[in-house]
Amino acid sequence: MTAALVRPPDPSLTAREIEVLRLLTRGLTYESIADTLSVSLNTVRTHVRCIYGKLDVSSKTAAAMVAVRLGIT
Repeated sequence: MTAALVRPPDPSLTAREIEVLRLLTRGLTYESIADTLSVSLNTVRTHVRCIYGKLDVSSKTAAAMVAVRLGIT
């Protein structure tokens, strides 16, 4: 696969997505994040789904690695 075909991560995260990502990288559960941000569990799941899509990852570990590389955490 050539480098031209590899899609780079989209760092255009919203302020709330960055906040959720920072909490995820600190090891908080979705439930804890929801409590911390005073939002519903489904809202956290939606943010995480958007974060994973924008960063082109499929796990917390991969998202955390990208966040560190982008200087988000």
